Amino acid sequence: MILNITERSGLIAVSALLFLVTAGAVPAAAPAAAPAQAVIPPALPAAVAPATAPPAPPAAPAPGNTIIQVPVETITDKIRGGLLGQMLGNLNGLPHEFKYYDEPGNVQDYTPSLPEGARTDDDTDFEWVYIIEMQKSRNVFLSPEAIASLWKEKINDRIWCSNRYARYLMDLGIQPPLTGKMVLNPWGEFNISGQFLSETFGLIVPAMPQTAAKIGLNYTTAAISGEPAQTTQLFTAMIATAFIEEDINKVLEAGIAALDTGSVIADIIGDIRRWHAQNPKDWKETRRRLREKYSVEGGNTRDSNGSELNTGAIITALLYGKGDFAESLKLAFNLGWDADCNAATLGTILGVTTGYRNMLTGNGSGGWLIVDRYRNTTRDNMPVNETITSFADRLIELFELVNQEQGGRKTVKNNILVYEIPAEKPAPVIHLASPRRQQELLSDAQEKKILSDLLKQDRDAKARAAYMAISLGMNDSLSKKHPRQWKEATFALSGYWKVMDNIFHGGDFKGLDRLKAKFLAAGFKTPPKKYSDSELYDDPEIWKDPKNLY
Repeated sequence: MILNITERSGLIAVSALLFLVTAGAVPAAAPAAAPAQAVIPPALPAAVAPATAPPAPPAAPAPGNTIIQVPVETITDKIRGGLLGQMLGNLNGLPHEFKYYDEPGNVQDYTPSLPEGARTDDDTDFEWVYIIEMQKSRNVFLSPEAIASLWKEKINDRIWCSNRYARYLMDLGIQPPLTGKMVLNPWGEFNISGQFLSETFGLIVPAMPQTAAKIGLNYTTAAISGEPAQTTQLFTAMIATAFIEEDINKVLEAGIAALDTGSVIADIIGDIRRWHAQNPKDWKETRRRLREKYSVEGGNTRDSNGSELNTGAIITALLYGKGDFAESLKLAFNLGWDADCNAATLGTILGVTTGYRNMLTGNGSGGWLIVDRYRNTTRDNMPVNETITSFADRLIELFELVNQEQGGRKTVKNNILVYEIPAEKPAPVIHLASPRRQQELLSDAQEKKILSDLLKQDRDAKARAAYMAISLGMNDSLSKKHPRQWKEATFALSGYWKVMDNIFHGGDFKGLDRLKAKFLAAGFKTPPKKYSDSELYDDPEIWKDPKNLY
């Protein structure tokens, strides 16, 4: 059965039609980065230009998937709306980032706008790097080697927390997803990178929540694992579902279905839904309960940067905002903690349900001032500028690529250009492993590699071996069996000054304290200086002689 999805009075309606799928897909060409324009005109191209290469035949849809038909104009409108919503939430939310902890904010009025256009920030620019490389390679699943190479070449400035930690592990030759394993990267146990670096991947896979999660996890696990990876599944599923479902409660149900049943994120959502039902007009009471129940370490970095409070804030804003874009983002700002990240995730979901054209008219309120610019202020070896439109064009092209690979196509039905999409039911694609089990699995998998690296006459390999061994608790046996090589390895590692800064001066939470204790017990000294952001970003030298550091 093929479901036909059309727009009726701004809502999505579904009707059943029976016919055969026969035509091939018509993919789109990669757009060139365009200079900044004035205000975005209230018009939406139905599709980007056809590719010069002949289209490959579509793959067969996976068994059990239902083929749905959605007008091309609807999908492209929603992709553009989701991206614009992500940028609005991010950049309009920055003034509220980490401003409200114990008590909420008090923003009274909010009109979404980008009067100077958008710019790169870590809420969108990690994904931007990936998206352009996906286009070039015609592959949405970049390899760990390719991901690490992209980070080293392009992602060196304005990175924090788990992403910074992962980036400097890459200097040791540790590759994703190891760089996100919590036993090697203590931020990875809780950091919200799993959610604020995931939204764009939901935009390139409309109606396919499992595929969206698989793509998202290929990239977010460069810096996180465990519960934060569950938030990748949650939000990519919600965004993918929002293309064909405008009821926010049903969108949320799809996200819940994508979670491991043992996830604390599922518990948080259940609590918030219950508190919302008990106090449907009092979001502040729901926030109070969220903070009271799910603060883990007394409100420090672990909490304000953690997936528990921030995911809870997103769901709270979604429910109390009732699907209204501006009202929901205002709530996300006031709920606090990492407010810009939370508003960006929420803005993506509601940008999809609202749609680009509705956003350009201010959702009926007379129009929002949006300048069509996406200015690069952060990422090395990337376009200096492009537009919000050209960024969205890239997403549309990648959607057509993924849709074809999954068995979908672009065709004409009843004189309307439509996408046939093999819609998926949401379900978890990865499950939780306890920190202890994760360490056991890593130790078993890495033991031979660590020994091999230790015995090499290579500084990077020796340093990598020392870091891995200490983190996994294997250093005592190695230092006794191979004392000379171990001494060389620890000396080599101590010269990776950015890695040492991460370990000893990178934060104030228990997981990092435990790792720091392991390194002190292994004979490492605390670096006498904590380096500033600019010192870390501006100095390209990754290794310095330890004799000059300590």
